[in-house]
Amino acid sequence: RIQAKQHLNAFVEVYTVEALEKAKELDNKRNSGAPVGKLHGVVIGLKDVIAYKDHGLSASSNILKGFTSLYSATTVEKLLAEEAIIIGSCNCDEFAMSSTNENSAYGNVLNALDESRVPGGSSGGSAVAVQAGLCMISLGSDTGGSVRQPADFCGIIGLKPSYGRVSRYGLIAYASSFDQIGIFGITVA
Repeated sequence: RIQAKQHLNAFVEVYTVEALEKAKELDNKRNSGAPVGKLHGVVIGLKDVIAYKDHGLSASSNILKGFTSLYSATTVEKLLAEEAIIIGSCNCDEFAMSSTNENSAYGNVLNALDESRVPGGSSGGSAVAVQAGLCMISLGSDTGGSVRQPADFCGIIGLKPSYGRVSRYGLIAYASSFDQIGIFGITVA
């Protein structure tokens, strides 16, 4: 589905082989009758400002193109511990600094509901990834509305948790005293 909707430009990088291997591993675990994690098999996209060890991290900027993260954000570690599948890195406004997702080194993200309209930003790629059914949930970052506004533009759910509720460790900072990792989904549940 990500391949079929590639023109939306929601993803900077897709971890196809890794995600399929993880899914097979999780299927084997479940089929063996072993206890499974709370997010077992949930397919998740990460905004390109959230660190994932040994994966690219560019903040959708030419300045960081080719950089590989040396560690994972706390949120990523917790997702993996609960057996989530990280499907890829989502496009965003460069260094999370805009509100239309038209300012990325990788090009514009298109709103899947109406491709002539912006998806909002800066977490537009994460919002469109969920909106278009390319992943089940995704993570973005919100400083002054960068999860809430694209969620609204895309007709999905977006939440900016209270400051400190979710660890910011591993999030490329914009304004540290306001930044918060947030979540996108189709429903509140």
